[in-house]
This record gives sequence, C-alpha cells and structure tokens, in this order.
Amino acid sequence: MQQLSGLDASFLYLETPNSPMHISGLYIYTQETAPEGKVRFKQILEGTANRVKGIPSLTRRLKEVPLGLDHPYWIDEGDFDPEFHIRHVALPAPGDWRQLCILISRIHARPLDRSRPLWEMYVIEGLDNLEGYPKGCFALFSKMHHAAVDGASGMEITAAIHDLSADAKVEAKSVITRPDRDPSTLGLLTRAQVNGLRQPLRFISVARNTVPGFAKVFMQLRRGDLQRVGTVPRTRFNGTVSAYRVFNAVSLPLEEIKGIKNATPGSTVNDVALAIVGGAMRKYLEAHNELPDESLVAMAPVNVRDTKEKGTGGNIVSTMAVQIRSDVVDARERLLAVHEGTRTAKEYTNAVGAKTMTDYSQFIPSTLTAQAARLASRWGLVNQINPIYNCVITNVPGPQVPLYNTGARMLSNFGTGPVADGVGLFHVISSYCGEFTISATSCREMMPDPDFYRECLMASFEELRDATIVKATPKRRSTAKRKPVTKDKAAPKTRAKAKPKNAAKAEPARKRA
Repeated sequence: MQQLSGLDASFLYLETPNSPMHISGLYIYTQETAPEGKVRFKQILEGTANRVKGIPSLTRRLKEVPLGLDHPYWIDEGDFDPEFHIRHVALPAPGDWRQLCILISRIHARPLDRSRPLWEMYVIEGLDNLEGYPKGCFALFSKMHHAAVDGASGMEITAAIHDLSADAKVEAKSVITRPDRDPSTLGLLTRAQVNGLRQPLRFISVARNTVPGFAKVFMQLRRGDLQRVGTVPRTRFNGTVSAYRVFNAVSLPLEEIKGIKNATPGSTVNDVALAIVGGAMRKYLEAHNELPDESLVAMAPVNVRDTKEKGTGGNIVSTMAVQIRSDVVDARERLLAVHEGTRTAKEYTNAVGAKTMTDYSQFIPSTLTAQAARLASRWGLVNQINPIYNCVITNVPGPQVPLYNTGARMLSNFGTGPVADGVGLFHVISSYCGEFTISATSCREMMPDPDFYRECLMASFEELRDATIVKATPKRRSTAKRKPVTKDKAAPKTRAKAKPKNAAKAEPARKRA
C-alpha cells in the first residue's frame, strides 16, 4: 500500500464531472508487418495483459481515506480484468480521419471508473480511409489517470507494451505479486492522524530549504535581474468547460522542424513548437475577431524526474509560464521572441527551483481542495478571476526507432490531455520516427470548429518554414499515400499527413457552420 503524493492527489481533487483528469495516447498501426498481414483483437488482448502485469500503475486501485482527511492510497490488487480495461470498437465506413477524431473526443470525455485500476485501452478497427495511411490500419487509444502517471512515465509505459521488431516473441510472464490487504477504516484514520501530527515538521523542513531561495528571487525581481510573465489576457478558452470534447492533430516532418531550429540560432525544437502554436492561436482568434493585443501565455510542464525516479510512475513535474508571442505578426520574429521568452522563463524557474512547487504540493489540503474545485465549477468562479494561463503545451518526445505491437508497426502517435475550467485548450507535442505531431484537445463549446484549428496549425507551420528554411529545404516526400510497409523495409525517415484541401498557405479561411 502506497500513499499518493500531494501532487498526484491534486489531480483527483481537481477532477469534476465536466473535467476528467486523465491523459491519453493515440497510436496508429499498419498490419502489413504482422504475421500473415493480420492482427486479431485476441492477440492484442493477451499480449497487452501479459505485458502490463508487472507495471504497478496499471494494477493498483484507489483507496480513499474516510472523510477525505488525508491523501488516498494505492492498493495493489495483484491482477486485473483485461476484458474490462481493453475494449474493442470499430469505425463505420468510410473510416476517415474526421470519424476517428470524433470517436476519440467522445471516449476521452468519459471519466474513468475509480473502483478499478485507473486506465482503459480501446482497440479501434475500420481505419480504411485515413489519408496518408495504408488501408486496413487500426489504432490503440489508451487512457490513464493523471494521478497515476505524467507524460514521462506514460511514455515509459508505452515503451513497455511495444517491441523493437515485428517478429519479437512475447513470452508469458509469471509475475508473482502479493495483493495488499484492504485497510480498515480505523487503520486509515489512525494513519491520517499520525500524518497530521507530522505535517508541521515536514513543512518547517521544506520551508527551511526554500525560503532563502524565495528571498533571493524576490531581490532579483526587484533589481530587474529576473522577469516573470505579467498580465494574462482573457480568451474564449479561459471560461467554464462543458463535459464535451474535441480533438484534432497535425503531423509534420521532424526534419523540417529541426531545419527551422537550425536556421534560427539559439532556438530549440520546443521553441519552434511554441511558435507554431502561438501562430495558430493568433490565426484562430483573429478569425473569430477575438485576438487580444497582449501575448497569450501557455503553461509548459517541466519534467524534473531524475534517473533514480524513472519507472516509478506518478507525477514528478514542475510548470513554467511561457509567452507564445501571438502578438507578433511575422513568423520568424515570433520564433525569436518565443526563444527569448523561454530563456527568461527558464532563468526564473531555475532561480525558484524546479522541484520547489512539487515539494509544497505535499501540503495540499485534501478535503478543502476537492470541495473548492466542485464549488468553483458549479458557480463559474473562473469567469470572475484573472486567468493564469491561456492553454497548456506539453512536449513528450517519443522514440526515433520503429515500435511494434503484435507484429504491427506503429506509424504515428498523438496525445490528448485534460482541459479544465480556466484552461480549456491542451496541446501535446510528440515525435516518433521522423514525425513531429501537435495534438489539440479542447471543450466543444469553446472550439466548435476543430478542423479549422487544425488548418491554423498547419498554416502556422508552413508560414514559419517559409520564413526560415524554404529555400534550403529539399523537395518534400509526397504525403498522398504511404508506401506499403514490409518486415524487411526500414521505416521512412519523415512522414506527414496531407494538408486539408481548403487550408490556405498562410492565412486559412474560416469554415462556416
């Protein structure tokens, strides 16, 4: 039995009926590399169930402390019901990208069952008309509660359920685990009382280590040696979210993303991603006549997990506020401004201490936080206070070698994240085998036109590419149709989905309802 950290538990407390707190991954596979060119659901069910037996994040369930007097505990059940967690669905004909996005939006909007281990996986068949993909593809969509994993630990689980070759044999594991005893109510209350007595001593210890750092940062801010983000403008994404979601994504050549980075001295791949999102949000809000004069601000999670903490699950993450410079018209100048902003934000975060807020999160009051989240959602309090961020942008780099599941090779991976009151737009940046993806999850009432936002993302990328490397970029690979994949053929270095038919090169035309 293991108690959740304050940061892990906060994702349970902040969860409301309209804002489930889970993160998800979408993986698309081709069956051409599988034995006999076919993958059956039973194979995926058995293979996945066998692989995840040894992963604690997928075999533990929650045990709440009575009256919410302390953070909950993880109880290891030793096993789980694979047929409950791994489910089978299919798209109706024609099985195109729009249908897949709608299905993902609906599945992602549903909360997880807290009486079971907090994850689900959906095998999705019928992907016969995805532009740029061979016919007969299938997808896996996995949902895991943010209380159990963050982006980095989620990627570790992704690696655990895949192979490095199509002909890898999955041997049946004999995992011996001792299920935890279900603690009694009296036992939990006793633990809560002991923890309550220890809390002041823990707080003094954390404060002793951090207060001098805070004082130093305060003095640096007064002298102007450090800067932090100022006023955050209000947008349509800073209100109360509904229970409905939308999802869309773009796939871009990683080679061109790196080319943009190399053509702009000092910038990073993450800077390029932030600039693309900044340009897309500028185009989207401008088309709706809602573009503020000030720069939009994104919350960027920062992985502070060290080598000793790999494979431990949970959340070991800090945050950083970054201006995405939606107020800058020129794409190249926007990237330069983003780079300067991220440099300043990193200096501020390093001065405060990346793990400082995770240390203080242990003292989050369980009952008060959960009740406050529910009341704030019910009364729409987020509409009465100044926003903290306009969106979330998280970068979770993936492997650059082909991955296989039951012999089927993964072609693409995307991600979704939780949207909440006040922050109704979540971006996941990822990369895999020469492909760079930007996925967007939002509230359906805030973003009723996700296809248009996808066009804005693509147009923003092309605008930035043309402003930096268009003359030096080699001729791009055709994306009209993916070449067939065989067991002996290496994965293509770059891959990108074709641009929507109506997407403009620089300024996309807004779609009418």
